[in-house]
Amino acid sequence: MDYDYKEAMKLKYQLCFPLYAAARNVIGHYSPYLKPLGLTYTQYIVLLVLWEKDGVTVGEICDKLLLDNGTLSPLLKKMEKDGLVERRRSIDDDRVVIITLTDKGKELQIKAKDVPVKVAGCVNLTQEKVQALYSLLYELIETNK
Repeated sequence: MDYDYKEAMKLKYQLCFPLYAAARNVIGHYSPYLKPLGLTYTQYIVLLVLWEKDGVTVGEICDKLLLDNGTLSPLLKKMEKDGLVERRRSIDDDRVVIITLTDKGKELQIKAKDVPVKVAGCVNLTQEKVQALYSLLYELIETNK
């Protein structure tokens, strides 16, 4: 039997599309809660990394968020300009840039504390389905690194 590329090229068979559409949908739920805080979604996830462990390298943030340096560097510059983080060169290796939270960046965690619960309330799936989806997505990420 011949491979039917026309059938395979239908949108309904592309794994990328439901992943893309679902990601846009979920990320869209963050905007009403992040906009009043002056944050984009990407800035928020950078802050999540720093709230978990302050004083990490740009490379560590890139690894944790699966972002490249070209995407992250301008974002960190803007966050520094906004007074949320400080960037400084490592004393051991001046090629390494360390990111630390400012007091304003630390205080923002309290202001953002309800964001996860509010967004979770927008996802209309059972807790079991959310956990299964979470596990599958991380499995997909891990197997495709």
